[in-house]
Amino acid sequence: MNLFSTKGFGQDCPENFKLPSYEVFSMKMLCLRDIEYSRDGRRILRPINMRFREGMSYSILGPNGAGKSTIARIVMGELKPTSGQILLDGEDITGLSVTERAKLGISMAWQEPARYEGITVQEYLTLGGKLRTNKDELQEVLELVGMPYELYAHRFVDKSLSGGERKRVELASLLLLKPRYAILDEPDSGLDITAGKLIELILNRFRKCGTTVILITHHEGIALKTEFAYFVCSGRIIRRGFSREVVDYYRKTCRRCSFAEG
Repeated sequence: MNLFSTKGFGQDCPENFKLPSYEVFSMKMLCLRDIEYSRDGRRILRPINMRFREGMSYSILGPNGAGKSTIARIVMGELKPTSGQILLDGEDITGLSVTERAKLGISMAWQEPARYEGITVQEYLTLGGKLRTNKDELQEVLELVGMPYELYAHRFVDKSLSGGERKRVELASLLLLKPRYAILDEPDSGLDITAGKLIELILNRFRKCGTTVILITHHEGIALKTEFAYFVCSGRIIRRGFSREVVDYYRKTCRRCSFAEG
């Protein structure tokens, strides 16, 4: 068994098709090309190659410490790769800031949501009134993430909200933004047992508006809710393909893998 094969089981999986370079550059997609990242002399990511096609849902699956969140932070622009390129629709965006990437339609729900003293939930969701929306849409999105409008719209996004409530507010904000690419870093972290159903509802909502989802998780059940998956460990891509097949491989190998143990 080749542990480091990056070929998915499903030969019909679009992520396995070899495309000529000119086709890759012409398609609407986000690509990571030979991304490496080192810190304090330690290699965190070895050459990572990923592509995320418009309107599809992906998970980056792996154990804690595998490098998943580092990949997410590099895509968002919070971290700069040691080497490699990030391409959006064939254009190199490696040097762009978080703000510049957000303007291009890349947004992220962080694993640990921030607190904002003196800002209400409604003000946060509407970017202080700059985001064009209405009460009906605000109410619909808050209800979807399990936060009744009447109870939460005028609450402050501060320590009075639990970590799970702040996570739900951040997910609601991404739904309202309708970005081209939504990165969800451990979206079920801090949530209760209804997290799986919530993630499913969020993915369905994003699918309807054409948003590509990149979901970071170490939970097999969450990864199964996406269409395609990358299994990452020790800064490497171990497997890629349809989510069901990648999760099956993950279940068979991860618990007895020396890299995961180490």
